[in-house]
Amino acid sequence: MSAAGGGRRTVPTELAALALGVSPATIRKWASRGKITRYGSPQRAAYDLDELYDLAAMAVRARRTTGP
Repeated sequence: MSAAGGGRRTVPTELAALALGVSPATIRKWASRGKITRYGSPQRAAYDLDELYDLAAMAVRARRTTGP
């Protein structure tokens, strides 16, 4: 985990996936669809941990409002 400029806490794809309980492919798909921002270099992707947690919280709220 790194704190790139501006205090951003970024993690690599694999750690981002582990934090949210999804596959690394899902993280990459979300980034390509614009749901999350991809940071890092072209060879090494990184994602903002706070942004990932915000996305997860929105998903939980959406599930609660739509319910079973």
